[in-house]
Amino acid sequence: MIVLGSNSEVAQAFVEECLAKGEKFSTIYLLSSNPETTEKFAGHINVKFLQHSEIITLDLRKEIDYKTLENINSDLLFCASGYLGLGTEEGLYDDGNTAQIIDVNYAKLVPVLNFFAKKMESKRQGTMIVLSSVAGERGRQSNFIYGSAKAALTAYLSGLRNYLFDKKVHVLTVKPGFMDTKMTEGLPLNPALTATPKKAAAGIYKAYKNKKNVAYVLPIWAIIMMIIRNIPEFIFKKLKL
Repeated sequence: MIVLGSNSEVAQAFVEECLAKGEKFSTIYLLSSNPETTEKFAGHINVKFLQHSEIITLDLRKEIDYKTLENINSDLLFCASGYLGLGTEEGLYDDGNTAQIIDVNYAKLVPVLNFFAKKMESKRQGTMIVLSSVAGERGRQSNFIYGSAKAALTAYLSGLRNYLFDKKVHVLTVKPGFMDTKMTEGLPLNPALTATPKKAAAGIYKAYKNKKNVAYVLPIWAIIMMIIRNIPEFIFKKLKL
């Protein structure tokens, strides 16, 4: 398995869910911008599951050295790369913040996904599971820079799924909604709308096995976003969301 954003709690929970379900991998490639932190998880899955892994540095804020990725091959890719950045009030006019949100969530990520998609296409097999966000379904004043990057990612994944369908490669877009992770620590999240990494991983694994195209971690988010998408613009622009 290839794991992008391997320090993500959701990514690590998904790896553990797969291994607990009896999935077998010769090597799990843990791609991370902070390999020192990743070492702890690599040691954990080695002890708990006797699973061999390899840690590879991949920092989407910097130039990508694709030579370090050439020997990585797998029929399963899980991508949890993402950066929330500053909210609108603090970060809208901070060009560095904007650039980093767009780079990590889309601009620098897509070429990496293309790199591995090409490998799967050449073998005519594989699954790519990529975390996008419900934030990409409609621009809201609270986080529309982040949301716009996720909207672009969602559109890219839709097109990639369409392109790879007859190449026997499946693309699953995951829209988690609120997640109880380090990235959202301190935010006032409604517990009824928030999933733990373990619960998210179980839902994503089920969607993967059922060959879903798009999956919401909590079903309630499909209803919420349907309502939000259908609010007329002349009303929506007045809302504080």
